[in-house]
Formats: sequence, structure tokens, C-alpha cells
Amino acid sequence: MTRQAFRAEILSVPHDPRTNPEAVRHDADGLLVVEDGVVLARGPYADLHAQFVDVPVETFPGGLIVPGFIDAHVHYPQTERIASHGEQLLEWLDRHIFPAETAFADRPHADAIAAFFLDELLRNGTTSALVFATVHACSVDALFDAALARNMRIVSGKVLMDQGPETLRDTPASGRADTEALIARWRGRGRLGYAVTPRFALTSSDAQLADAGELVAVHPDVLMHTHLSENLGEIAAVGERFADARDYLDVYDRFGLVGPRSVFAHCVHMSDAALARMAEAGSGIALCPTSNLFLGSGLFDLAQIDRHGVGIGIGTDIGAGTSFSVLHTLGEAYKVCQLRGASLDPFRALYLATAGGARVMGIGDRVGALEVGQEADFVVLDGAATPLLARRTVGASLFDRLFALQMLGDDRAIAFTYVAGQRAHARSASLRGATR
Repeated sequence: MTRQAFRAEILSVPHDPRTNPEAVRHDADGLLVVEDGVVLARGPYADLHAQFVDVPVETFPGGLIVPGFIDAHVHYPQTERIASHGEQLLEWLDRHIFPAETAFADRPHADAIAAFFLDELLRNGTTSALVFATVHACSVDALFDAALARNMRIVSGKVLMDQGPETLRDTPASGRADTEALIARWRGRGRLGYAVTPRFALTSSDAQLADAGELVAVHPDVLMHTHLSENLGEIAAVGERFADARDYLDVYDRFGLVGPRSVFAHCVHMSDAALARMAEAGSGIALCPTSNLFLGSGLFDLAQIDRHGVGIGIGTDIGAGTSFSVLHTLGEAYKVCQLRGASLDPFRALYLATAGGARVMGIGDRVGALEVGQEADFVVLDGAATPLLARRTVGASLFDRLFALQMLGDDRAIAFTYVAGQRAHARSASLRGATR
């Protein structure tokens, strides 16, 4: 039994502030006690320190502890194609992404990118993620091996795309066999989870989409992860192929892919009827503002989604997304909401990036809120990480400091990242933790 305590200002948002007026939990001088990687106690230092006098305490003066960030949609094989110029979604995939993903048939290449990708997540304070791999089974093995070594909570799966380009094409039979084998190989190992992953409706045959639905049905512990209504060109192509479908969501629904374990990335152009169906099914959405802006896909309508009560998480969507930083991504989400006539509260933004994303991914009982019994994944934020942040946040309220971190912060504001109570990243020139 190993115990460690951490003293700093502590903030979490376990519930959605839009519907719960007491959602924000804040300890101005807090103590977080961790035992064997799990939160044992949390509260004001003055109330708890006497109970844990023999426990080593790491102190972060001026630091703000928040739950580790949850990235609800990201593509690790696209890491090296971030910031690739030109075109909208379908053309961008053909020009930049499909050629890059072909290289992941080579396991050493996949290993190298997976290691870099996960280290980049940790450097940006992300401790859990729902990740696209490629059509190659070894791309999943590479990611899971690297995640296991870092004890990260990563959910991923082999991409299904029997209608993809020739160099990235499986078959319904091989896709199903590879998926079954990967689930059997990785189920129950470390903090890993599996997601059945049809890339999107256009890249799978009806037979493969039906297989995906059957895989989700027979494996009640897996997620279903795909894209939905991202880009007008994509939507038009889906409508042409599935002319008898009511809408894009109905394409997935007819194959059993709309349910409480379904996570749909983007959902930029949605009808009220489709959102009502998602709410009824308990499906979730990954909001990906930087990629939607980068590809010119459109502006996510948070108010419309909220009217239907569909769960939302935040996705960086590397590599159409332009930053691994969830803080930066929240800043872009705020701007998108402004253009839609809404205002994203910084506490709600933190909820979407932590407990909200965890709930969308079905891991809300384990991470996202730093509650007793949850895994101790957390980040220490440094509000003085840059001269501008320091000037903006000095003497400011918690609300204003958090908002400034979301608008002005990036990887430099991540002083430390902890995974299951163990330090996984420390910024070289940053806030220093002192242990007594």
C-alpha cells in the first residue's frame, strides 16, 4: 500500500453546470490523498491534514490541480500530418491522410508514432483518450503496448473500411476477424478499452456496417466510435449513396450502431430529429472545434445539442485538429460558440474536457472528477506559465483565471501531469513541487 498526498488549489466539475447549480467543486487550499493510484481523500487541507500526518505531501504553491483532460476524439496515425495545407475533408483525406496511414502496416513505424503521440498527450495534460488507429491490426497493438507502458486510459480499435482506398482496405471477413482477435488480446489489460471503429459510412459496405453492429451487440464492454455529419461534401456523398435513409444518423441506426456506447465525432450539421434520436439512444458527441475550422466544415451548434440533452466531450481531432492542447481547444470552442450566439462558461468547458468526456466514453465512474474512489489522473496548471498569463491572472477570480487559461494557455501551462498518482510529465521550466 502506497500513499502520497498533494497540496494545492483543487478544482473539478463533476456535473454539468448547465443543469446542476452545485456542479463546481473547489478547494482553495486543498489536499488530494492517493493510495495505490486511487483517490483516497480530497478536501480542504485544514480538514484533512491531521488524518494523514505520516503521508508525504507534495506541495504546489500557486498551482491549480484539475482532473486529467479527456480527449474524446483524436487520430494518432495523423500526428505527422497536422497542419497539412489545403482542401476540405474528402479531398484532404485523399491528399494527406490516406497516404500517411498506409505506412502503419509497418509495426516499427506504428511503435514510433504511438510513443510520440502518447507523450505529446501527457505533455498537454491529457491522460485519457478515445483514439482512431488505422485499418492495420498492428497499429492498435502498437498504441496499446505504448499506453500499457504509460498506464494511460486509452480506448481504441482497428478501423473498418472495406470501401477505402486500395492501400487501406480490409474485407468484411478480415475486419471482423481482426477486431475479434484484438478484443480478445487486449480485453482486461491495464486501463485499456476497445472501440469498434467504422471510419465513416462512406468507407464501409453495408455488409461491414452490419458486422460492426453485430460486434457491438455481442461485446457489451466495447464502444462504437465513428464520424457523423462533419462536412457538407461528406454529407452529400452519404445522402447519394444511402438515398433511402432519413438522414446520416439513420444510416448508422439501421445497422445497430446508434446506442448508449456510441460516440460520434463532429455532428456539425444536425437535424433536430437526429439529435432527438441520439438523446433517446444515449449516444454521445465529440466536439472538435479546431478541425471543423481548419477544414472549413462549419460551426458546432452547442445550443441546439443542449436543447436535446445529448452528452458532449471535447476532441482535439489531430491531425485536422491543429493542437494537442485541450486548453487551446477549449478556447476555440468558446469562439465557435460566440459565432453561434452562445457563450461557453469556463467551468462548463472544464466539465466537457473532463467529467463530460469521461461520461461520453463510458468511463465516468473511473476518471474525470477526482472523486474518492476514482483513479488519480490529474494535472497541475500554472497560471503564471507565461508573462502574459501571469499578468492576466494575478489577483483574478477563479472564473477569470480559468477562462484565461483556456484562452491563453497551451502546453506551457501544464506544470505536471500525473497518471494514477505517478508523475508522467514535468515541464522543465515550471512550477516546482516540494515534498515534505
